[in-house]
Amino acid sequence: MNGGDASSFEQCYRCYPVMFIDKAHLEKGDKIIMPPSALDRLASLHIEYPMLFRLSNDSVGKTSHCGVLEFTADEGIVYLPYWMMLNMSLQEGDFLQVKNISLVKGTYIKLQPHTQDFLDISNPKAILETTLRSYSCLTTGDTIMVPYNNKQYFINVLEAKPSSAVSIIETDCEVDFAPPLDYKEPEKPQKLTPSTKRSREVEEEEPTSKVPKFTPFTGSGKRLDGKTQPQTESEDTKQQEKPTENRKDDEKLSVTTPRQRSGKLVFGSNSKPTAKENVKLDPKNIEQESSTKSDEAKFQVFTGKKYSLQG
Repeated sequence: MNGGDASSFEQCYRCYPVMFIDKAHLEKGDKIIMPPSALDRLASLHIEYPMLFRLSNDSVGKTSHCGVLEFTADEGIVYLPYWMMLNMSLQEGDFLQVKNISLVKGTYIKLQPHTQDFLDISNPKAILETTLRSYSCLTTGDTIMVPYNNKQYFINVLEAKPSSAVSIIETDCEVDFAPPLDYKEPEKPQKLTPSTKRSREVEEEEPTSKVPKFTPFTGSGKRLDGKTQPQTESEDTKQQEKPTENRKDDEKLSVTTPRQRSGKLVFGSNSKPTAKENVKLDPKNIEQESSTKSDEAKFQVFTGKKYSLQG
């Protein structure tokens, strides 16, 4: 099928993969095989070399670009690398529009591997440079295949400059890589909000508050005369008393008489309360006072007759 004007080449062919003619090595590039009649037509047009073509699948509206390796295919048929047929959603025997075109030399391309294992290769840029030598051009939106170590790596062409389709034959082209499709960013540590900070501080303070404090000199004391001293209250228990109780105790102490310890001399103490004051006595204090009185009765100083120095 012929089409287009007389100054350009445009033909419609049925397409098949190159493996149908035992040329699977052509899968490593973007070269196609055309019939001999296409060479005769191209030679008469005096087109530029290298020969580049635009491939169009009008049924799905997809286009790509390629070069040509040889003109040995049967008439009405072209053979393509299978990865190119996948890019253009072509099945075996589908019609493909082929038109000659001239492309500018590329200066920049951006590629994106499908998987991270391509970047795990010792030198992925060197492998890619070797593979691209088998390519004539690149088109934005295409997915090329890079074979290495008995494995196929698929790479998307995200961007090309200065045009969406560029020639990469005998040109210095800058290559940039985007993160692979299966790449996942590492999770960032969560920022501590004021509520979480307070909860953590409370968790840290709880163990310390549960540890009992060491209080020295607690317990019951023993006196030299064999009697036991009542257990004294620790400072912590005294601090835990309520303010109202402290005030009541202060009022009692201000009204009651000062207690005298046994075995100790006290001079000038007023031990008798006034009759007008209402004294509230504690049974425990009464017992302690009775015990002190019995002790005082046993031991008395300065007893006996009085003598005057004057005779």
